[in-house]
Amino acid sequence: MSVKIGVILGTTRTNSLGSRIFTYLQQQITVPDVTFTWINLKDFPLPFYDHPETPLSEPLQGLDAAEQRWLTTLRAQDGFVILSPEYDHAMTGVLKNALDFVGPETDHKPVQIVTYSKYSDGGVLAAASMVGVLQMLKMMVLPTSVLLWNAEANFTDRGELVSSAENSDHFAHRLQAAFAEISHYARVMRDNPYRPE
Repeated sequence: MSVKIGVILGTTRTNSLGSRIFTYLQQQITVPDVTFTWINLKDFPLPFYDHPETPLSEPLQGLDAAEQRWLTTLRAQDGFVILSPEYDHAMTGVLKNALDFVGPETDHKPVQIVTYSKYSDGGVLAAASMVGVLQMLKMMVLPTSVLLWNAEANFTDRGELVSSAENSDHFAHRLQAAFAEISHYARVMRDNPYRPE
């Protein structure tokens, strides 16, 4: 049975670099026996979290259609890749808000962090800001984040990799390897689920 990997674009910004990278991934990434679900947060217009329940300890009640679809989509995945820029040394607010809705849907599922920036840091602080949140959600965070630095010149508006741009070969190899790795761990953990005694 095919492994399901949800790839989350963690920004809703207009004409974002992330949307270009997201399109590149949709067009270029393939892993045998893996089905990718392309999850653009623009397609899930979530309100600011305002439920009285705490998702990690009790089921959310009164979900609207977007909230229910978000959680149902997450529940169907075996693992995740989260693609995010860095806003003020952290993940985006829209991504954090979306994660605030999550309870058991991601429990003990692996996740690969991918961050990007038009600057030389590659979004390293955004990646660091995600780790504690994802661990709180009981996700198994892969140990090495993928950092795409100075990436503005590497991806066209149509999601094509600019072969002549510096680091393009490295980014292509690193992203393919990261998707293969998350697919491996998602398969292992799906087929060997942790069951506490």
